[in-house]
Parts: sequence; structure tokens; C-alpha cells
Amino acid sequence: MISTDIAIIGAGPVGLFAIFEAGLLKMRCHLIDYLPQVGGQLSEIYPKKPIYDIPGYPSVLAQELIDNLMEQAKPFHPTFTLGERVEGLEKRGEADFVLTTNMGTVIEAKVIVIAGGLGCFEPRKPAVEGLENFENGKGVNYMILDPEKYRGQKMVIAGGGDSALDWTIFLSDVVSELTLVHRSESFRGAPDSVNKVMELAESGRINLVLNSNLNAVQGNGKLEAVELIHNRSMETTRVETDHLIPLFGLSPKLGPIEAWNLNISKSAIEVNVDDYSTNIPGIYAIGDINTYTNKLKLILCGFHEAALMSHSAYQYMNPGKKYTMKYTTVNGISEF
Repeated sequence: MISTDIAIIGAGPVGLFAIFEAGLLKMRCHLIDYLPQVGGQLSEIYPKKPIYDIPGYPSVLAQELIDNLMEQAKPFHPTFTLGERVEGLEKRGEADFVLTTNMGTVIEAKVIVIAGGLGCFEPRKPAVEGLENFENGKGVNYMILDPEKYRGQKMVIAGGGDSALDWTIFLSDVVSELTLVHRSESFRGAPDSVNKVMELAESGRINLVLNSNLNAVQGNGKLEAVELIHNRSMETTRVETDHLIPLFGLSPKLGPIEAWNLNISKSAIEVNVDDYSTNIPGIYAIGDINTYTNKLKLILCGFHEAALMSHSAYQYMNPGKKYTMKYTTVNGISEF
């Protein structure tokens, strides 16, 4: 049996930052993740995607952010169970919880923190006939792991959110020809990213097709073109391409967490914004997996939630006890 102060379900950026915040308060953390490595979506789906809204970093690659968070957490000696999914939750006594995984691993903790991002997720696929025929290396991908594999090739990106906009900006300097297609004239992403995409279109560096949807995919064993259809005129346009990247988000599934008697709304866990606690004392939810009024699904917001959660968890574990944080330096290395 593994014993720890805080068991964190999810080893994405928010879960990793929680190690640091909890460590400052002398609380030990053990992280469990269904993926075989830390990093969550950032490492699994878009490790080389640039992120623009982390304080102090005008731009940082997703995997670089994860590497930095691991380095930041290192002084607190976290432990990990990776490649296993948490299946069961049991409360024993007044304050102890016991988690069990699909592989039989047992983790005992005083506090449970759910930081599982969107939970178990899969990409949302557009309803285009024959799309599956061009998956698995034949031209259609739902995530970008290595931008360099697309260098000098033609690409169509479909979508209107932050991922579609950010990848359009980044890949405009990588691919030979880039078309961004979106179903409306307005985007869901950050205004600054929208402005940059518009500037790329005006300068002729990308092709921007608005008020249009994917209608068909064409090719002989490998993708050769996509057909777009205008929402109003119903006219179709053929765009030759080597790659199609539909970026319509992820479909979240909470999995076994749904059976834990937590208050859930639209596949997200309801929390108290004072400390991001759930309706079950000793269980917290931080990051994209929680929901509350005016929730923003940003890594930055998840970091804020991790900080408040840690202070509340300390008080939950040590009622009435004051905490202190001490910083020392040994041979030029900061210790806590």
C-alpha cells in the first residue's frame, strides 16, 4: 500500500503545480494518471504546441512547461503511479481515503485532489463520410505531436477555438500552404490570436475560409483533397492538401469518478470557490475538471485553484494549526 498526505488524480500541469504548493506546506503528494507519462494533454496531444498565457513566458512549448513544472516539484520528492486508472474510492475513519486502481494498486491518503483535466477524453470528430479511411497516418490527424513532420507540405486546419488559432499561427511558418476553415465569422479563441490570424490572411500567408464546413475528403489510399461547403450559398470548394487537422475539442468523460457521489454538472465537478472543495469533505477538484460560476478553462486559473486548495487541505489535515514556509539555500540550490 502507498501512503501519502495528498493523492492527486491527474498528472497534468495543474496537478504538477499542486505538488509545489502542497510541498511548501510540508505535505507529501502522490500522483496517479492513466497516461504512461506525466503532462496530461500537454504531453500526450500537443507537446510542441506553443502556449502564450503563462505569466513570465511570452511563449512556452507545452512540453517545456511540463518539464519546468517537474523541475519545480523535484525538491518535494513526489511519487507517481502512471499508466493506471483510479477505479475505487473508499473513506475509512474520520479523515483517511483509500484509492484503488485498475491494476490493483492501493493508495491511502488524507486528502484527495482530482486534477484530471477533462477526465477520460477523446477528440470530437466532424461528421464527414469516409473520414476514418484517412486516419492512422493517411492524412487525417486530431492532434499535432511533431510540427516538423508537416514542414513544406499542404495542410487544412478546421476549427475556431484557441487550438485551431494557435496552431495556425505557429504552422504558418512551417507548412508550404495552410488553409483555416471555420463554420462562422467569429472565433471562440483569444482576441489577440484572432487578430494575428486575420493579419496572416490579409498578408496572404494563409487561406482563411469562413462560414464553411468540411463536406468531404478525397484521395486514393492517402488524403489528397478536402471539399468545403459554404453555409449560405451551399457552394462547394475543393482544396488540395496533404493533411487535415480537425480541432473541434475533446469529448470529456469522467469515468469511474461519476460513481463517487460528487455533485456533477455537465460532466464537471461542482466546487466551492473559496477553496475548490467538493461536497465531500477532504476531496477537492482543480483545473478543467471542475465547474463554478464564471469558470475559465485556463492553465493559469488551475494554478490559482491549486494554491487555494493546498492551504485549505493543510487546515483540513491540521485543524487549528498555523503553517510556516521556510526557504533555505544550500550550495546555491533552493530548498523548502
